[in-house]
Amino acid sequence: MTADEVVALYKEDGALLHGHFLLSSGLHSDTYLQSARVLQYPGHAARLCAAMVASIPDDLRWRISCVAGPAMGAVLVSYECGRALGVRSIFTEREAGQMVLRRGFALTPGEGVLVVEDITTTGGSTRECMAAVIAAGGQVLAASAIIDRSSGFSDFDGVPFFPLLKLPVLTWEAAACPLCAAGGAPVKPGSRGLSRP
Repeated sequence: MTADEVVALYKEDGALLHGHFLLSSGLHSDTYLQSARVLQYPGHAARLCAAMVASIPDDLRWRISCVAGPAMGAVLVSYECGRALGVRSIFTEREAGQMVLRRGFALTPGEGVLVVEDITTTGGSTRECMAAVIAAGGQVLAASAIIDRSSGFSDFDGVPFFPLLKLPVLTWEAAACPLCAAGGAPVKPGSRGLSRP
């Protein structure tokens, strides 16, 4: 998929929002990407995730035997990437504030894992998922996301990162947010719904 095709899909599904948003990273933005609106359509999810894994070099791709993503946003992404690769899919969840494997999910020692996300801003959730995979004995071979909105600031300590689309999106710390300075109040549209912080 081309960058224009990914953006067009998000627009088509009403998933590219403009306003004043509080992101899960704590940053403010004038743009929000609501991937759930795209991923609700199995054909769209399959197309995006097949394109994600196709960008991973062959020498890494053949070593991947599991895909993992942090709940909630990356559960479907992990599943569809697993389907595209022909490997199993698992997800991590928070337990006592820490990302862990639950539900009987396990990794064999050294098992090659691809860690995925829907959207990356600071990379925090991806790093937490990676830590959970490593704690369970897996080896993180690569990371991917549908959209990287970090403007190149996501760093995964040497793990190669293969986002499908790099989309520069303006973000600000709350204290420096021009939308707040203009008297606006952000909404948080993520998995907890549209609400004022």
